[in-house]
Amino acid sequence: MINQYSSFKHQSGVVLPVSMIMLLLLTLISITASQVTGIEEKMAGNTRDTNIAFQAAEAALRGGETFLKQANLPAFTATGTNGLYSDAGTPPQQNDDWSSFNTVTYSAPSLSYTASAPLYVIQQLSTIGSGSLDAGNYNENELYRVTARGVGGTSTAVVVLQSVYKR
Repeated sequence: MINQYSSFKHQSGVVLPVSMIMLLLLTLISITASQVTGIEEKMAGNTRDTNIAFQAAEAALRGGETFLKQANLPAFTATGTNGLYSDAGTPPQQNDDWSSFNTVTYSAPSLSYTASAPLYVIQQLSTIGSGSLDAGNYNENELYRVTARGVGGTSTAVVVLQSVYKR
């Protein structure tokens, strides 16, 4: 019977260090996977915020264009009274602080998920002529630049859109 157990005396005990190394490797892999998942979640949230900001700016842009469809427009001034700037005025640009300008707040029930309501301004551009050289077909067109600013679910996601509207 003593001969049966004599083989245990010659083992060196390598199982414990190998299993500890394997456990360490699995821990490193799982930590890396959780960090990657966290980054991907932040990326998806930022994409969603940007998409919401784009939709809000697009809605405000369409609101400004709808405003221009009315039969008689109010006066456009250089200071941008009620968000209506003349050609001599300077409306807010993309990187400006829009709270210091005269703007129009566009509100719609579907935009309740934004951090703040989208804004827009309309700038009257110089009148241009179009048509043929034939005096009977000549007409003037009024051009307007509509600039809209939308904010996403957080105030850090901002999209500014512009369109030129011919009336």
